[in-house]
Amino acid sequence: MDTASVEMRLIAQQLQKQYPDSNREVGGVSLVRLRDVVVGDVRPILLVLLSGAVVLLLIAYTNVVTLLLARFDSRRREIALRSSLGATSGRLFRQFVVESLTLAAAGSSLGLIFAHVGMRIMARLVPIDSMPYLRTLGLNLQTLSFACVLALLAGILFSLIPTVHMTLSERAEGLKEASRGNASLSWRRIGAKLVVVEVALAMVLMTGAVLLGRSLYSLLHIDTGMRPEQLVSAALHWPPTRYSSDEEKCALARRIVRETSALPGVTSVAISLTPPVGFAWGTTSFRVVGRRNDGERNEVLKREVSPGYFKTVQARLIRGRAFDETEDASKPRVAIINRSLARKYFGDEDPIGRQIRFDWSPDSRMEVVGIVNDIKEGQLVDANLPTLYLPFYQNPVAWFAVLVRTSLNEQSMVRTIPTLIHQIDPDISVHDAVTMTERIHNSPAAYLHFSSAWLVGTFASVAFVLGIVGLYGVVAYSVGHRTREIGVRIALGAEPSFVYRLILKEAAGLVAGGTVLGIAGSVAAVTFLRRLFYGIRDWEVPTFAVVVSVLTLAALVASYIPARRAASVNPVDALRSE
Repeated sequence: MDTASVEMRLIAQQLQKQYPDSNREVGGVSLVRLRDVVVGDVRPILLVLLSGAVVLLLIAYTNVVTLLLARFDSRRREIALRSSLGATSGRLFRQFVVESLTLAAAGSSLGLIFAHVGMRIMARLVPIDSMPYLRTLGLNLQTLSFACVLALLAGILFSLIPTVHMTLSERAEGLKEASRGNASLSWRRIGAKLVVVEVALAMVLMTGAVLLGRSLYSLLHIDTGMRPEQLVSAALHWPPTRYSSDEEKCALARRIVRETSALPGVTSVAISLTPPVGFAWGTTSFRVVGRRNDGERNEVLKREVSPGYFKTVQARLIRGRAFDETEDASKPRVAIINRSLARKYFGDEDPIGRQIRFDWSPDSRMEVVGIVNDIKEGQLVDANLPTLYLPFYQNPVAWFAVLVRTSLNEQSMVRTIPTLIHQIDPDISVHDAVTMTERIHNSPAAYLHFSSAWLVGTFASVAFVLGIVGLYGVVAYSVGHRTREIGVRIALGAEPSFVYRLILKEAAGLVAGGTVLGIAGSVAAVTFLRRLFYGIRDWEVPTFAVVVSVLTLAALVASYIPARRAASVNPVDALRSE
């Protein structure tokens, strides 16, 4: 790619020298992989979806393994009795395989149903028009085969768990009543480790969801250099044979501005080559008159705008003046530059009053009459590019966009603008008529962050529930097998508060272990998903603190129920049942 890019740039430079007229505004050549063009902005979402699904699958496997270990612990006497009656290891293994495959098949069947619904929802989150291949998104032979492989692997994993624990010594000891305490203790240790893993994975997803939500909020509240509220934009196109001369284009633009301004509630109207918050196309290069040029290329965005543009978008004019209605082709050429252009190409020098010209036209001199604050002419997440604003009536373009600021309902203006334009000329097509707020929210960067936050948030919610349920199961099972111990403690004078502390301390230890692993995993996940975050650092202490607090509080609530049951144990009944 690097070698090809260098060769293409050399070819472009040669074409500019050989054919200066037809290549005068060509900014250069950039090569991209076809895969990146096809997948586009959906690739990060798919990676997030895949990563979240893998983490959630691990949590689900961990939960099932925990439940199977608990079930095996309660079946030790049954297994030992079967073995003593002549059941071979192969016979017991086949029983475990059948049970596990039945469990995996049932879960996978439900999973396929949810997957079908989930893919229908996901198809609505991605731009189908730009990626028509997603219209066929759904279950097919490949996805069904993949699901069957996952189900088979799950069945094998679930059948190996009791097999590994089914040793000859355990079969012999399984018939002894005293072995129950040791078995319970062994399972509690394994189950506790699995719960730590669950809590850690849940924390990773929850941290990612919170950070993506914060990133989306920051992105939607970014400083665009204008006030998007009560602002509507619409792009116009017409047949190339219509309005071919500069005079016709200027006359059409003036008529559209005049008749749109007469609409009820309209406070300002402007014309621009393209609305703000769009793709950074339309570049050119310029030179400062009187300054030595050593062959460098001063590349900038070029926007032809009407005199009311900065007033309509409510951008702040830093110095100088705005364009005047009388500045047409008969008047001296002028230009306005943004803050980024002034900082990059003029530095500490005052650009007001300086003359600049296009690289490709020595006769295109224009005077810089103003400096305006940066407006997001490109994508939301991109840095503000140096931008050169030219008066539309001195530099009319083939097609343009209309921007309208209204004091009334924005949606009504979205419907009114196409009707008015078609009254002026039925051959003019109107598209992308939206409010500026919708334009920002539906921009590729915003949709990418919204979709990622929605997907990871859904995964995090499920992971949170599974993690808390797993913790509750371990603590409840532990309490159930410590009934005799707790009964003895209470009989010897232990207060209910001591029993609460005993149980809650065990749960707190599990949460603490999962939290430590979760923080490490979260930092790694933030680093891996850096592209999806906006305004987020790798080490987000407040976010980690919030997630840890929520997990801890939920864990204490989940542990309180079995702790309360333990504290209310009647020592006489506990000892009698044992």
